Amino acid sequence: MSHSHDRAWAQRRTVRVLVLTQAVGAIGITIGIATASLLARDLSGSEALSGLAQTSQVLGAAVISFLLAGLMGRRGRRFGLATGYLLGASGGALVVLAGVVESMVVLLGGAVLLGAATAANSAARYAATDLATDHDRARSLSLVVWATTIGAVAGPNLTGPAGAFARTVGIPELAGPFAIAAMGMLLAAIVVTVGLRPDPLQLAQRLAETERAVPAAGATVPPVGTSSWRAARAAVAARPVLGYAIAGLAMAHAAMVGVMVMTPLHMEHGGAELEIIGLVISGHVLGMFAFSPLVGVLADRVGRPPVLGAGGGVLIAALLLCASSPSGMSWQVSAGLFLLGVGWSFAMVSASTLVAEHAPLEARTAVQGTSDLVMGMTAAGAGALAGLIVDLAGYPTLALVTLALALGVIGAAVRAHAERHAVPAEEAALDAAVGGE
Repeated sequence: MSHSHDRAWAQRRTVRVLVLTQAVGAIGITIGIATASLLARDLSGSEALSGLAQTSQVLGAAVISFLLAGLMGRRGRRFGLATGYLLGASGGALVVLAGVVESMVVLLGGAVLLGAATAANSAARYAATDLATDHDRARSLSLVVWATTIGAVAGPNLTGPAGAFARTVGIPELAGPFAIAAMGMLLAAIVVTVGLRPDPLQLAQRLAETERAVPAAGATVPPVGTSSWRAARAAVAARPVLGYAIAGLAMAHAAMVGVMVMTPLHMEHGGAELEIIGLVISGHVLGMFAFSPLVGVLADRVGRPPVLGAGGGVLIAALLLCASSPSGMSWQVSAGLFLLGVGWSFAMVSASTLVAEHAPLEARTAVQGTSDLVMGMTAAGAGALAGLIVDLAGYPTLALVTLALALGVIGAAVRAHAERHAVPAEEAALDAAVGGE
């Protein structure tokens, strides 16, 4: 079998396994969303501290994304993803323990580890691109993102059965979803360990070694597996398109998180019932994930930067609708949240594909881990600031202020389009030495 057939077969298998893993892992991640803040409130005795569990999970996901990237650079995607899901399962078990012993400290520790599962799910989208070609890279990435829809829809709907399970086994009812979450993450670890063979990153590295000749004299190629902040910075300096892609991704994610987390409060202030708020959030999640395959096809056909810019435009429309919405339930907030998810999907798929295809193989995981670290930390900051802005000036002001981030996404897309064909000097020397690929 030729290298091209080997690669195509392995790519199809990789995407199938990752889709299954993503779906199972997402159930574990989303099942506890509805009860995390309630459990934190009960354990801390303060509504003001109820958001700490979610914040801890977001920060944990950001930091662990970078650490898992380093692990993948050394040991491959399979080992790194499995480690992430196992850490997440441990976090779910800790949250259950926190409910039993009524400890807020243990809860926060468990929430941080739960972030590892989010980090693994994020890294899975990059694993789908290791063996992809230029013509199907965005499509492969988007299929794995789309698989999150299964877990995102199924997870919250398992909250009721999880409560019944908790009563059966004698643990606090609010901790029940996290017991189910731990089982789901453990299953995801098993699926990825058994199914992700051959390891896509390691196979891509072996194929690159056979296809490339010895580097030209004077060309500096970092050791395969290098994963550090320094390696990522060097790659971004050599290929500015990476910096613009990471910036566009971070700003789109921050815009989405900042407005989304405050929307339930805005609706509650106007008397909207919990069921109605849940429907609006469900529509938002649908916009985030359900259309990802179509976005991937579009990004492959018309280019990544134009789709990133379109995402910024959709975010602007979404934010204007949110800014015009009265408190409570309205068509403006419902449409605005849905479009906020769609705009995020455009930006996530296109910017992540840019990162995947322009990161040099020698520093691929370093760049991808740094991208998710920046994305997560920016979103955590946006979520914290959003509460202050709403408290001081209201929800419409938050949406209008967030327009600056959406405009930034468009600016990043314009710059990425201008830089996408730039070739680093060292790569040009290497290509000249081997006669190109």
